[in-house]
Amino acid sequence: MAFAIAVTRERREGETRCAVTPETVKKLVAMGATVSVEAGTGHGSSFPDADYIAAGAVVQPDTHAVLTGADLVLKVRGPTAQEISALKPGAVVVALLDAWREKDTVTAMAAASVTAFAMEFVPRITRAQVMDALSSQANLAGYRAVIEAAAAYGRGFPMMMTAAGTVAPAKVFVMGVGVAGLQAIATARRLGAVVTATDVRPATKEQVESLGAKFLAVEDEEFKNAQTAGGYAKPMSPEYQAKQAILTGEHIKKQDIVITTALIPGRAAPVLVTADQVATMKPGSVLIDLAVEAGGNVEGARSGEVVVTPNGASIVGIANLPGRIASDASSLYAKNLVAFAGLLVKDGVVNIDLEDEILKAAVVTHGGAVVHEGLKG
Repeated sequence: MAFAIAVTRERREGETRCAVTPETVKKLVAMGATVSVEAGTGHGSSFPDADYIAAGAVVQPDTHAVLTGADLVLKVRGPTAQEISALKPGAVVVALLDAWREKDTVTAMAAASVTAFAMEFVPRITRAQVMDALSSQANLAGYRAVIEAAAAYGRGFPMMMTAAGTVAPAKVFVMGVGVAGLQAIATARRLGAVVTATDVRPATKEQVESLGAKFLAVEDEEFKNAQTAGGYAKPMSPEYQAKQAILTGEHIKKQDIVITTALIPGRAAPVLVTADQVATMKPGSVLIDLAVEAGGNVEGARSGEVVVTPNGASIVGIANLPGRIASDASSLYAKNLVAFAGLLVKDGVVNIDLEDEILKAAVVTHGGAVVHEGLKG
């Protein structure tokens, strides 16, 4: 007997992505699923309902019709209260839950006896690379950050030599060299900018230089040990932060564009650029804060707004940058979900093995309780 997969239209403000595409519907059906998709699910990503039907999905008129009897619910963002109330006990939800901040949603799913998996908790191990939604979305965010910077910046990016004179290349400084930062570096370089970058993890220096950018950091003993086993940045001491602030502060004065990407799981984003540092920048300079939804790396950044400072710098706080490339972002995320769903399905039915290291790391609620260690209490 086929198991039922349900996909609802995303209702969070500004969310244009979707959790399945016509391409991945075919793969889910091949796994033995019946796939129900709410009407309009793919509109924000340029996937019409007719394409889902052609791929083998049933398009339903509303949320309740889609979710009734669903065994597995695939979403981009966490479910709404209305969606949770429509789920049967034991249903499985897989989404980018933003579980550290959306604790009310997590609690509600536990109370409804829903088993929920957070795609942001998928471990960074070789076996799980194809499920790494954070990386797939951050890659696009890094690219889009540079496009947004170019649009906001009132000058050209590359050096241009003309009969009337030479246009100097833009100076771009990327702060935080994870997946998003590396893509931002590569994109800015492709557009012809002079690029520098910084990160507290020593392993990133070689990556930065391999892309043709210059690495900037205080390279002391603390710097040499500033990376976790999982590849994330460790919080740095106040002493190191002070030294790094002096170095980067002098550098920021000379930059046309600053792109910040630093995030620490489960914590507010670290402030990398202070208001005083922003005040030293030239009129027309641009700061793009990719961490604005987690509190922001740039002091004064506001989610969903462009803040123009008294000295004429623009702090751009765009929420959900991947959503500005919704078709590609949805295609990549949907493939992440198909791979994850493969762990949940055995012999044509949903059969969860919480001893699997990937599922064990990603599970948030199960059996009527919050089970993720970092979210209990």
